[in-house]
Amino acid sequence: MNFSGKYQVQTQENYEAFMKAVGMPDDIIQKGKDIKGVSEIVQNGKHFKFIITAGSKVIQNEFTLGEECEMEFMTGEKIKAVVQQEGDNKLVTTFKGIKSVTEFNGDTVTSVSLHSQLGGPSTWGWVGRWVVGGQGRHEEQ
Repeated sequence: MNFSGKYQVQTQENYEAFMKAVGMPDDIIQKGKDIKGVSEIVQNGKHFKFIITAGSKVIQNEFTLGEECEMEFMTGEKIKAVVQQEGDNKLVTTFKGIKSVTEFNGDTVTSVSLHSQLGGPSTWGWVGRWVVGGQGRHEEQ
């Protein structure tokens, strides 16, 4: 499966509580809570480039499946992460006690992030739709 394409967040759950729990400053949380971010994925074999645009903030991360890499976290902090492919349609990212599972089904992208060490709300989820590419775009070519 090729994951390349562009998608936009449609809905999200528990954003504010999760971001606060992982150390995001309140002013940034308030600015970001209603933004429908756009993410672009460019895949070349096992190498990926993710470009996330939320308002005026742009984060670009690159990684190779199964290899530790350095990524920019939502707070701007540089973190170590590993991304694995699970089955045909899931990318699983682990970093800083967080496990993020992103699943691609047709033109829908669903992501759930779980934090294993938080005392409070420990999940954040969102659903996005492909805005470029669409259903079938990310199938094996």
